[in-house]
Order: sequence, then structure tokens, then C-alpha cells
Amino acid sequence: MSLTPEALARLTKLHLRTRVVVDGLLAGQHRSAHRGQSVEFAEHKEYSPGDEIRHIDWKAYGKFDRYYVKRYEQETNLRAYLVVDSSASMAYGDGGGKLEMASVLAAGLATVLTRQQDLVGLALWSDDRLAVWPPHGSPGHLLALMERLAEASPTGGTHLAAMAQELAEKIHRRSLIVVLSDLFDPDPEGLPHLLSLRARGHDLAILHLLDRTELDFPFEDPQLFLSMEDDRKLEISPLELRRGYLEELERFLGETERLCQARDCDYQRVVSDSSPEATLADLLARRDRRAVARR
Repeated sequence: MSLTPEALARLTKLHLRTRVVVDGLLAGQHRSAHRGQSVEFAEHKEYSPGDEIRHIDWKAYGKFDRYYVKRYEQETNLRAYLVVDSSASMAYGDGGGKLEMASVLAAGLATVLTRQQDLVGLALWSDDRLAVWPPHGSPGHLLALMERLAEASPTGGTHLAAMAQELAEKIHRRSLIVVLSDLFDPDPEGLPHLLSLRARGHDLAILHLLDRTELDFPFEDPQLFLSMEDDRKLEISPLELRRGYLEELERFLGETERLCQARDCDYQRVVSDSSPEATLADLLARRDRRAVARR
């Protein structure tokens, strides 16, 4: 599973916009939390698609024969954190499992953000702890994030409340936080704790990753089911389990989506056989439409 250079080129024609006010350091295409503090000129940057045409410096064009736009101090860039769940349950599935899918999607988002001159950071939940790499916008930083994603290995349990607590402690500026997880937390309060990041002013999006067999439960022959995050095991005929399992899964998925909508959090279910490009294009286009509608 991967994103081709051609797919990335198509994705970068779309913008990943924030739906709420953000804090930032550089000029960009997102609303500033410091509205009205300063409209003073700060610096130039070379024009790229999506920049405001009204900010083109025509004197600079006459001098250098290239388009440059003016940056102002009150404008801001987007700061984003890509939070990848690499707990043991994310190993489930063909190949690299759900973790490989999460890593591909995170790498695609990181590339889009970097190319639109925003700042992107990474957080990996693994072995019951959160490792965080703060946002930057350089190509070298993007390469480092790619390496971290490639090295990630699924270990430990899923603890969304603990993940949320560490994110709240380490992310002080209002930011876009994209969580990529299967959300298989035995604690029913885990997801509400994670969604509480919205109350702190962050723009929160959740990509809910599921393997196709987790949705369809196609098993027929008696077999031993092993938990990937503890020592539980269950030997049973899948035909006896299937109806109850699918009913519980439907309840879990419905409640998850309902909670996300109630907290004004973007929610998108992603199945293992989905196209990574189509998944990201849907996320970017939907958020772009919402951002435009709120102007």
C-alpha cells in the first residue's frame, strides 16, 4: 500500500484547511487567533497556487520577473499534528495491517501540509506512551517524519484517555489534530476524553481505521480467536458468534460517529481495501468545502 508521486501531485492541488481559528508563526491561508493585532508587512515568499492574488508584490515582479506575495504578521499558517495509533491491535490485517494504512495516510497528509507551506508534526502512540515530534515545515523534517512512520511497530494497548492527556500537555497552541486509529479501547470513556481536545480549541479530525474482515466477519470454520493487546483467547464457532459480533460492532460504530458529530469533530471511516488517494482526497475536499462555507 502506497501513494504514488502522481497521486501526491493530484492531492496537493487540494488544501488541508482548518475549520477553527489557529495559532501560527508564519503567513498562510488560515485565519489567525491574533486578529487585528498587526497588519504590518513581515516578509516576501514566492507565489504558489492558493495564495491571495491581492497580496502579489508587483514591484518585486518588475524587479525579479517572478511572482512574490507579501506576508503580514496577523496572518498565520496551520500547525498540524498527525497522531498515529501504533498499539498492538493496529497490526491486524494483511501485510502491515492497519498500521501500514495509517502510516501511508499520515505520510500523504504530511506531504500535502509541507507543500502548502504549513507546519506538520507527528505523534506516535506505542508501548503505552506518546512520542511527539513538534511541527516544522522543511523538506528535511518531512523526510524525518517519513522515517519515523516507517520504523513504527505496533506494541502495547489502546488507551485513548492517556493519549488525550499527553496531547493536551504537549500541544499548547491551537492546532489541527488528525488521529488515525482503530479506536479499539476497552475503556468506554476513552473516546470522550480524546474528543475533549475540541473543548481546548483544537480542530480535531479522526480517521477510523478498520480491516475489511473486522466489518464483514467472514469466518466460518471453528477457530481460536486471540486478543492482540492482552492474554484473552476464545475458541468458538464463528457462525455462533457472528450475529452478536456484528450487532455489537454496529452499536460501536454508530456511537462513535454520534459522539464525534456531537463534539463537532470530523469523522471518517477508512476500510483496509480503500484507496489511500481516494481517502485523502475525500478528507481534503470535504474540509475545503466546509472552510469555504464558513467564511
